[in-house]
Amino acid sequence: MAPVRIPRPVLWLLLAIFAVANMVTSTSDLNMFVGIGFGLAALACAAALIQQHYAQRRG
Repeated sequence: MAPVRIPRPVLWLLLAIFAVANMVTSTSDLNMFVGIGFGLAALACAAALIQQHYAQRRG
């Protein structure tokens, strides 16, 4: 099964949304695990962008 490739603009948009959501939840009184979830989602988007960058450089 081939991996799903998400277009870069979508990953950048999701990264920005998750980063802002992480900042908002970090400064509010929401549950700590909500902020951790947004932080992990932002980290996953950043990792996917890095992986796509290196895959494009090689190929």
